[in-house]
Amino acid sequence: MADGDVDLAERVEAVLSTDAEAFRRRAEADAETVKTELRDGTFDNHQSIVGLEYEFYAVSEGRWREGDLLAGDPVDGDAYHLSRVPRRLLELIGFEKELGLHNAEMTTSPQPLNADGLAAQASEVRAQLSAAQDTTQAEGMRLVSDGMWTIPPVGETAREYLRDSVDIDGVRVATNMSDAVRYHAMANSADADAFVVDAPHVDLSADTVLPESLITSIQPHYQVADADDIPVYHDLAARVAGPLLALGVNSPFFPADAYADDATPEAILADGWDENRVAVFESVMNEEDAEKVRFPADLDSVGEAVDRVAGDPTIVPMSVETGDRFDDAFATLRRKHGTYWRWVRPVFDGATRSAANARIEFRPIAAQPTVRDSIAFLAAFAGLMESLPRRHHPVADLAWETAEENFYAAVRDGIDADLSWVTTDGVETADRDVVFDDLLSHATAGLEDAGLDESTARSYLEPLRWRAETGVTPAGWKRERVRDRLDAGDDFGEAIAGMQRTYIREQSATLFDGTLADWVGTDR
Repeated sequence: MADGDVDLAERVEAVLSTDAEAFRRRAEADAETVKTELRDGTFDNHQSIVGLEYEFYAVSEGRWREGDLLAGDPVDGDAYHLSRVPRRLLELIGFEKELGLHNAEMTTSPQPLNADGLAAQASEVRAQLSAAQDTTQAEGMRLVSDGMWTIPPVGETAREYLRDSVDIDGVRVATNMSDAVRYHAMANSADADAFVVDAPHVDLSADTVLPESLITSIQPHYQVADADDIPVYHDLAARVAGPLLALGVNSPFFPADAYADDATPEAILADGWDENRVAVFESVMNEEDAEKVRFPADLDSVGEAVDRVAGDPTIVPMSVETGDRFDDAFATLRRKHGTYWRWVRPVFDGATRSAANARIEFRPIAAQPTVRDSIAFLAAFAGLMESLPRRHHPVADLAWETAEENFYAAVRDGIDADLSWVTTDGVETADRDVVFDDLLSHATAGLEDAGLDESTARSYLEPLRWRAETGVTPAGWKRERVRDRLDAGDDFGEAIAGMQRTYIREQSATLFDGTLADWVGTDR
């Protein structure tokens, strides 16, 4: 047993001994601090600002391919098995750890929403990722931009990898989870039960939350100028969540061994959802009396946004250390916000008083096939947040229940979902072409409002407009490849793995400057 595992177990025990009632009182007191600062205008800014969180998983490449072939991989040696990322390597490439040892996360520097700022976002992603790929390649790995991994590490099944854990003096520790104490503590709380993935034909559970590490996402941020307007942007973000998700679905398949033994390929293809990432996050992280991950209710005031975080059920109370940051004045509320997992959520923080900001974090979108595809969603979300409030778009009056139905319809059916929308003229429509045209036209207009010329604005959004016009999404691309392989005689496991290898090969050729459109008809 490694010394690090013992130390982690001791830290988990320390967290479990935290006084939950005292934690709740501190969070409520912090909420009053934030609301006071909001009344004083501390979180206001003179311009809109954008940022991006971008998650990846690592696979074996280069010098490890020979090992994959020797392990009996059925398709040449280009196997791309899931790979654990050494912690020293994460530090070297400047990425952050995420839940699984195979994960890595990039966070861009916030930039003003204008032509130079959006270009800087795209350039920073390319620069950081290019440097990271050069470094990881030397270690026999590649970072993959995707919604869910499907090929487990060499010599392991997905079930084994996700379920593997050890008991250290009564503390359950997931072997393949990073040393994120709060996640380990969730498996050891008094109310902890099995963590079960609830998705069509899937049979997967674990003693820890590690199944959540199946999934990876992008999270665009939009910082508002006037914090009092947070409810307006929050509610509009909820209205566009369904249509944007429909364009971005990218996790139609689990690892083959995660499915029930009696599930047939035909049933999985017929009944499976296009965005299983949502199903994984909700079913693994939610508890019966604590639905932490869900479509958010509308907000009446910015104060209500703060109170919701403070009043959200606490799964694992944790003590916090404070320092000289401005937002250390409400450190416990920030800690609690870390498990406030709504698909759209407001954020209040800042290292200094002058840097204090209020922003919307948009969480429904899976990581995309290429950088251009991912940046297209950042641009679309930012453009919509600029355009819809300014033009008083009538979709703001779309019933919350309808917006929620749109979201989960997109989870199930992707771009073929039945979506309801209200056009600029106030006309209710379920016509897919009209919905996406109105959505992307306003995203374009918002980017132009921010100072981009029409050609540049349309260029950022072209990957999404192509999807809307052709009906092709990453999930649809994956489904077609699996069907083709089944028709060619592959069994289901071979079909999923073969599709995944093709996905990664296509991505390696187009990651920085291509789009999903470049993958159609190629199959490298």
